[in-house]
Amino acid sequence: MEAEAADAPPGGVESALSCFSFNQDCTSLAIGAKAGYKLFSLSSVEQLDQVHGSNEIPDVYIVERLFSSSLVVVVSHTKPRQMNVYHFKKGTEICNYSYSSNILSIRLNRQRLLVCLEESIYIHNIKDMKLLKTLLDIPANPTGLCALSINHSNSYLAYPGSLTSGEIVLYDGNSLKTVCTIAAHEGTLAAITFNASGSKLASASEKGTVIRVFSVPDGQKLYEFRRGMKRYVTISSLVFSMDSQFLCASSNTETVHIFKLEQVTNSRPEDTSTWSGYMGKMFMAATNYLPTQVCDMMHQDRAFATARLNFSGQRNICTLSTLLGSGTTEENKENDLRPSLPQSYAATVARPSASSASTVPGYSEDGGALRGEVIPEHEFATGPVCLDDENEFPPIILCRGNQKGKTKQS
Repeated sequence: MEAEAADAPPGGVESALSCFSFNQDCTSLAIGAKAGYKLFSLSSVEQLDQVHGSNEIPDVYIVERLFSSSLVVVVSHTKPRQMNVYHFKKGTEICNYSYSSNILSIRLNRQRLLVCLEESIYIHNIKDMKLLKTLLDIPANPTGLCALSINHSNSYLAYPGSLTSGEIVLYDGNSLKTVCTIAAHEGTLAAITFNASGSKLASASEKGTVIRVFSVPDGQKLYEFRRGMKRYVTISSLVFSMDSQFLCASSNTETVHIFKLEQVTNSRPEDTSTWSGYMGKMFMAATNYLPTQVCDMMHQDRAFATARLNFSGQRNICTLSTLLGSGTTEENKENDLRPSLPQSYAATVARPSASSASTVPGYSEDGGALRGEVIPEHEFATGPVCLDDENEFPPIILCRGNQKGKTKQS
């Protein structure tokens, strides 16, 4: 699924929209606008089901939802230095923080919440919203480019290590230590993202011609894909599929590229009986004499599939999500007789429940919500902290304040 971002022409319907974001498991879409924000479920191919909408905060330019819970983080142009954390189903504010400069981006998983400013990154413990670390020794990051692994057991953080080259700093958000530095590209970084398990990291530079995938945490290059050669583009979005078999890239052009992550083995015998086989063997022999840049280009894989949009010149975001289609009535009846399969929580919350109480364990990242079950609002990485329990809320008075000189710094 692809979504058009804020750079729409003046006067159009899209001109009122300021941001889009998908949640961590690609089951929900959040939209920020002049009038507030809205959350939609991505449980069907036929339509977007609205989960929540609010017009209490105007001019929203950042809205991030934590998986399919009721925790949502909002930043508005009216107060660009303030992060607001809400429980949207109860309509209550959990806490807010103010920072020394404008907030450029926010990333979160069940263990950590990151707030990225131009010259610093704040790392919060999402369980109680306490500030754990402030990264100050980072290069200027005017776009707020950063990525956080959605797997809370290894909350890796990646951010640019240089303003002039494509260097990536890999940081462990759990141990609060730098892991390694990856020399990913020659040019400045434009996009970075982790796969669902946090074992791979993809990146693209401002040239937008080559996309590379590295292993985590050792930073070894695994794959190299060529998006194109004719023109430089601005890649605005990189995303892995949940099974890590595909990587999707969108840019300011009309083409969305999907790459397949598969290991190419060299053990199969070469067929020289055909013209293509003969030329392939000749090219491989020529790599011993050609410049390194030419050899690298010959070994870069191309897109597995592409999609063409009916517009270009606008920034886009994309995701790879498995949606449920609707069949006939007979098919639905037959499916009701089959054993229930794991579904996303977003698909479950759209259905009315017969009871408001449930003893079923909270949302599981592996299995999601089972069909027909009523799932509690939220389950954090460790401990039975639920947002539905008033007693588990962090004290709001302790969460508010200006983040200056109150933190551990690096």
